[in-house]
Amino acid sequence: MKRHADMLQGSLLSGIIRYTVPIMLTSVLQLLFNAADLVIVGQYCGSICVGAVSATGTITNLIITLFLGLSVGCSVAVAHGIGSKDDTEVHRIVHTAIPTAIIGGIILSVIGVLFSEDFLQMMNTPENVLPLATVYMQLYFCGMVFSMIYNFAAAILRAAGDTKSPFYFLTIAGIINVGLNILFVTVLKMDVDGVALATIISQGVSAILCIFALMKRTDACKLYLKKIRFYKKQFLKMLQIGLPAGIQSSLFSISNVFIQSSVNSFGSEAILSGNGAAGNIEGFSYVIMNSFHQAAVNYIGTNKGAHQFDRIKKAYGICIGYVMLFGLGTGLLIWFFGKELLSIYLTDSPEAITYGLIRFNYVALPYFLCGLMDVTTGALRGLGSSFAPMMISVLGVCGIRIVWIYTIFQIPKYHTLDCLFFSYPISWLITVVCQVVALKIIFDKKSKADKVWLQNSTLGAEA
Repeated sequence: MKRHADMLQGSLLSGIIRYTVPIMLTSVLQLLFNAADLVIVGQYCGSICVGAVSATGTITNLIITLFLGLSVGCSVAVAHGIGSKDDTEVHRIVHTAIPTAIIGGIILSVIGVLFSEDFLQMMNTPENVLPLATVYMQLYFCGMVFSMIYNFAAAILRAAGDTKSPFYFLTIAGIINVGLNILFVTVLKMDVDGVALATIISQGVSAILCIFALMKRTDACKLYLKKIRFYKKQFLKMLQIGLPAGIQSSLFSISNVFIQSSVNSFGSEAILSGNGAAGNIEGFSYVIMNSFHQAAVNYIGTNKGAHQFDRIKKAYGICIGYVMLFGLGTGLLIWFFGKELLSIYLTDSPEAITYGLIRFNYVALPYFLCGLMDVTTGALRGLGSSFAPMMISVLGVCGIRIVWIYTIFQIPKYHTLDCLFFSYPISWLITVVCQVVALKIIFDKKSKADKVWLQNSTLGAEA
């Protein structure tokens, strides 16, 4: 397994950045293509359509992240199997992951199609935006099977050391997405329905390409369609790691739903559009930082399987350094060029741009704290501990934001966007401090247990 050598040996400083850059580019491209949805509808359909597409983001993330958490469990399980050179384990995880993705996608499609309007109403989505938002959300969820397959297959490829293939596949799919957006919106005169349909088709392309990539592999990650089935032990391992990760992400999204509902409560189309456009721009900073979360998961997971705890410690430190560098850099760029960036999305509402700039002050500038939080979460998951980061995030990020909204934000004097957005950096800071403490405790515990295991193995071999 030549591709795995970089994770287990060699320079971590250069190895992690080489591993991470394709993930980073993949995520940025994905956001660019998603941004194309907003830009095209903004240019040709107006700010109401931008608000309709933006209004679905938080609730969509809330619904799908529970299942996407299982792809994290899949990635960690594959990494552990690769590190311990257990080809049978890796084979069974791969062939359990794909049917899990398909079934999860079907469940999500049913939920999304049936309950989209109800979810949006629960979030106080403005009446003039609700019909278009419902159409977009229902159509978007029709493609969930493709989205789940891509995410699970890409997780396997990355755990196996291949971060370039998902990048190439997403590039192809993204070009198709943009082309279809232009066709459906500008030529066929569709609006949010055309954007959603283009997304479904492009997701189908990326999913098929990832499946083909797995089928062409020559190692334990090779996919045989006829051998796809559920292996109970491997599924439970994915569930053990992935379910807490999914719950954590879902509860994290719940806190964002409360934030979005609070934004919607102002009843202003300009505030809704400005917040949506700003959140989309901030997403570029987030996915760049989150790529180091994925690097931490797989590097630490693989070295955990190989019992290399000194290398785990170094990998975590390097990921933290990189996420600080990129988080601070992108946050400052977004803040400094905020007006120009928002003008790309919002062409007919200077007021919406003003509200977007308010959000940048409180979210974009301190965004590196979120990156530190994600990398530490990735390290904990790579070590095989998923419950601890879930609980810390639930109490830290979710708990603080919800309490903030129902206490401080309810005071008339502080019922402002500034006060609402200030809950972001406060929750990140407290959560990352608690996670670092938890990581120290869990790392020490697992490294000591590993030393005992290795000593017993050596004594057993000598006997």
